[in-house]
Amino acid sequence: MRGIKTVNEIGQLFSVHPTQVSLWKKELQDQAASLFDAKRGPKPVDQSDNMERLYSEIGRLKMELDWLKKSQGYPYR
Repeated sequence: MRGIKTVNEIGQLFSVHPTQVSLWKKELQDQAASLFDAKRGPKPVDQSDNMERLYSEIGRLKMELDWLKKSQGYPYR
């Protein structure tokens, strides 16, 4: 975009035809403004799914702990 290298040099560097490089450059120039329209960063996390997953994990771990207590003859509950 800055004109440091010619279209032919870029084509040779990346093993593509110079016409393809020109098409990519034109497409970038036409759509450059829209590249920065969308917000970037992490997507918001749905808290209800997260809480459901955590509660199911707690339940699973509690069942494992109860099973281990019973199999080891642990006197306390």
